Amino acid sequence: MLIKVLGSAAGGGFPQWNCNCHNCQGLRQGTLKSTARTQSSIAVSDNGKEWVLCNASPDISHQIAATPEMRTPDVLRGTAIGSIILTDSQIDHCAGLLNLREGCPHQVWCTPEVHADLTSGFPIFTMLSHWNGGLTHHPIAPLEPFTVAVCPALRFTALPILSNAPPYSPYRGNPLPGHNIALFIENIESGKSLLYAPGLGEPDDALLGWLHKADCLLIDGTLWQDNELANTGVGRNTGKDMGHLALAEEQGLVKLLSTLPAERKILIHINNTNPILDEDSAERHALTREGIEVSWDGMTINLQDNHHVS
Repeated sequence: MLIKVLGSAAGGGFPQWNCNCHNCQGLRQGTLKSTARTQSSIAVSDNGKEWVLCNASPDISHQIAATPEMRTPDVLRGTAIGSIILTDSQIDHCAGLLNLREGCPHQVWCTPEVHADLTSGFPIFTMLSHWNGGLTHHPIAPLEPFTVAVCPALRFTALPILSNAPPYSPYRGNPLPGHNIALFIENIESGKSLLYAPGLGEPDDALLGWLHKADCLLIDGTLWQDNELANTGVGRNTGKDMGHLALAEEQGLVKLLSTLPAERKILIHINNTNPILDEDSAERHALTREGIEVSWDGMTINLQDNHHVS
């Protein structure tokens, strides 16, 4: 199984266009050892030629332009993206569908709850119906494995996770199990597996079993501290308000990851305020000591032989 990290940042990217926090200003001025990142999205493949897009970030056009594997130069109009899977209905994971309208119709897999949000509060499915058939919805049922035609060796399982619904959802603050999922992706030929969870509020007992099972974790690294936005002066929401479990809390993700047997533990969906973006920071060094990696745009993960290539 091949995984391409198309975007590794949280909503707004890094640097965020209107932010002058320590990290964003430092990157612009060249005083921070880091790299720019677009909003989070990955693509997976069983053959390196056809790909399943997992979340369509608002930066998807730039991500495709930066990723030769996503393009098909031998055809006049086309794409190597054969199916799209959404893990939630947040803007930073689905607004990119609007940028893909010239390629409609697209096959889009998501839960009924996500589909409902995207036909009402943020009606992307409705809007795109005017472009060559728009988006064809394939419903996802939690814990029921499914495959897609373009990558038949990959088996996907949707895992309900504790997080939050977007602000435009009637279930904001009281989400249903289908509003947020992680994806357990297994190559049925090699047996290698990935757990992709870019939004994670709190792991429950059911998810812990899947976390222990995966060979590679590509998991929420949004914030270092729960009150990070207030500490940096850029906002009032906590990580828990937004549906993200911070890394460094007493019961945070770093402590959890240290107990898991996965061969690779990689963070994605990293907010512009997070000190781990600074490669020289104490927080980044702490992750390295724990064997935890920080993803970047363009990162390739090969689960066949367990190496990555930049």
